[in-house]
Amino acid sequence: MREEFLWVEKYRPKTISECVLPVRIEKSFQEFVDNKQIPNLLLHGSAGVGKTTVARALCEQIGCTNIVINGSDESGIDVLRNKVKSFASTGDLYGSGRKMVILDEADNLNPSSTQPALRGMMEEFSSNCGFIFTCNWPNKIIPALHSRCTVIDFKITQSEQDTIKESFVERVKYILDTENIKYETDVVVELTDKYLPDLRRILNELQRSGASGIIDADTLQDYEAVSIDELCTLLKKKKFDEVRQWVVENQESEPTTLLRKIYDSLSDMLKPKSVPTAVVIISDYSYKSTLVSDQEINLVSCLAELMTNCEFR
Repeated sequence: MREEFLWVEKYRPKTISECVLPVRIEKSFQEFVDNKQIPNLLLHGSAGVGKTTVARALCEQIGCTNIVINGSDESGIDVLRNKVKSFASTGDLYGSGRKMVILDEADNLNPSSTQPALRGMMEEFSSNCGFIFTCNWPNKIIPALHSRCTVIDFKITQSEQDTIKESFVERVKYILDTENIKYETDVVVELTDKYLPDLRRILNELQRSGASGIIDADTLQDYEAVSIDELCTLLKKKKFDEVRQWVVENQESEPTTLLRKIYDSLSDMLKPKSVPTAVVIISDYSYKSTLVSDQEINLVSCLAELMTNCEFR
């Protein structure tokens, strides 16, 4: 599949003003552009909020020669020796004068070898090369790197969600018009609501749905929100086999979204004295969901603990 076929690449913003960001975050990045200087940055936030897009847009607007390294694919110390060091140690002949290394998904870099080695490189080559780290989980980045970076949280507050949604819906409508795909605005808004703040996923889902040439009410049948009412009943009756089956039937939904729905329903579902216990269990498995290879087993295990350790109404 050619990269330009994917809407997330084809329509990736090239400037900070094109990025869909809260005003307070956009203002910080625009200041870097206006000053034509990018400090070492640690950008963190949930998947799809635009961290890598912003890193690339900063470099492109200022004219920095840059290299992008994915920490999930290249996490070992050899990457530093063979790729990062050779890039950072040479001057920028064609760009703005200062190069940038973008370390994407940096929370996957080895914290025992790769991350500590970066400390020295950041200082050794600071005169001609800067670093931008992007990650979902800043707690997996060692403190020594935190202290060498300007840290920016991409979290969207509740009060900012409506503005972000409105801006992104307009972007999506432009893309759909450009791709000659017919659509109903209400459907686009509903799909955006479903996956916000994961802008990348919204675009990917719309591209998939738009393959037929139209996005209308029928499209929503594929995206019916998962109701946990049935799950709550099964947990209360301690029907473990049926709970497992429910998970199998609903595993297309994001595990963290399901856990959040369960969390929001705790007061209605459990006796008051069991709510704190359930919060601790859900918090534990929400964290584990970022590390495990099998989300189904992790979610079933969480539900089994809730079923065993909590009293239901």
